[in-house]
Amino acid sequence: MSLHLYFLRHGETESSQTGTYCGFTDVDLTESGAAMAQAFADKYQRLDWQAVYASPLKRTVATATPLCEATGQTMQLRDGLKEMYFGEWEEKTHEYVHEHYNEDYIRWLTEPAWNPPTGGETGVQVASRASLVVAEIEANHTEGNVLIVSHKTTIRLILCNLLGIDSGRYRDRIALPVASVSLVCFDKHGPMLVKHGDRSHLPEELDSRPGT
Repeated sequence: MSLHLYFLRHGETESSQTGTYCGFTDVDLTESGAAMAQAFADKYQRLDWQAVYASPLKRTVATATPLCEATGQTMQLRDGLKEMYFGEWEEKTHEYVHEHYNEDYIRWLTEPAWNPPTGGETGVQVASRASLVVAEIEANHTEGNVLIVSHKTTIRLILCNLLGIDSGRYRDRIALPVASVSLVCFDKHGPMLVKHGDRSHLPEELDSRPGT
């Protein structure tokens, strides 16, 4: 068996519902978000898991917890899996940022790999720290199933790096709904995206909830 990396975006938060920027801001899951985490565990606990890695923020830890409890896996926390730090945009809406940080916002929209949110991280910086975690996982696990629980921007940048997509295009090439699963399998030809943005583990009432 080759190495199978499962990427799980955390469940619903108030910020994912409202669309406010939420990077290092340490919000928790909503009640529906917690139900999404449990639904993932119910569906995926039967896999033979080698390890679970997660961002240390509350929303990712809460998302990974049901699977860890069901399988006995110890959650391994890595700062490199945190969400992008949005600097002065944290906890602000897209509309507010567009109005009050217009020049930085336009630059970020145009080339997010190299232009950061005001006072925040660039996409390149996020990709760099996250890639170190992926390299650690590849070194420690040559085969089997490994779960990575992280965030929208971070997972998209990891996928770009693995699949040879320009990091500057992560926002307009890769969608990633809350509580969705993506699967990358490694074989002799390198990483292959086998599943992306899948939410088939969610019951209909959760899958139909709006959110970014």
